[in-house]
Amino acid sequence: MHPRNRHAGRYDFEALTRSVPDLAAFVTSSPRGERTIDFADPAAVKALNRALLKTYYGVDSWDIPPGYLCPPVPGRADYVHHAADLLASANGGEVPRGDGVRLLDVGVGANVIYPIIGRAEYGWRFVGSDIDSVALACARETVAANPTLAGSVDLRRQVAPAVLQGLLQPGELVDLSLCNPPFNASLEEASAGARRKWGNLNRRDAGKNFGGRPAELSTPGGEAAFAWRMITESVPLGSRVLYFSILISKSAHVPSVMKALERASPAGVLTIDMSSGRKKSRVIAWTFLDKKQREAWRRKRWAGP
Repeated sequence: MHPRNRHAGRYDFEALTRSVPDLAAFVTSSPRGERTIDFADPAAVKALNRALLKTYYGVDSWDIPPGYLCPPVPGRADYVHHAADLLASANGGEVPRGDGVRLLDVGVGANVIYPIIGRAEYGWRFVGSDIDSVALACARETVAANPTLAGSVDLRRQVAPAVLQGLLQPGELVDLSLCNPPFNASLEEASAGARRKWGNLNRRDAGKNFGGRPAELSTPGGEAAFAWRMITESVPLGSRVLYFSILISKSAHVPSVMKALERASPAGVLTIDMSSGRKKSRVIAWTFLDKKQREAWRRKRWAGP
């Protein structure tokens, strides 16, 4: 994990249950005598996330509707910290912090995890987009209920199949976009992957541990097709977004994404490898601004008068 990730070690269930006592009902002992939860139980995973977000990120009120994606916080935190490093690369190695930095979370979801972490760790502001009105309504409730988030997250409805088109207001600038798209091409593919996962763990009775609505689990053509759409739509926004980025879960999709970037002709492309437990993924980032333009962006956005 990233060296700034707060979740690199094992979960401190003693501290977490002090923060959210309801979590204690789900804590059990592993065969090796270690404290854990049943990660196949959606209620247990939600309680763990609620405790993590309160303990480490100051979020006192957080919930998601039944069946919606309950993502693993450590992996999401890794993406945020790597994003911070990407911005630091355009700022003399120092991570730009505070309200002057604005990120776009494409597919913010009901869980609004990336804005929660980015706001707590770096003080950034966010625009969050989603195609699901229920998810956006839940995200708005979370933002409004937590003083640490209020006024720092602007949530907007997107209309599929558009990814970036129409999201930004005239003259609006964004320092970096985050995107963790569904990587399956169909619900059947998502279900097959879940069965393989739980089969490997000898768990015949387990469901999908992090849940997810259809639009959260799959997208036509899978993550590679989604990346193509995003890259294509990024071209006319090239002067208004410093860095675009997307999380690609399957290594087999990387050549296709790189081909799309070759067609788009950005000024720079970067691949960042990430790992969380056994899961390996990578962030692919690109910019249409050359070095001189990135320096001008830094002076205008972050350097002050």
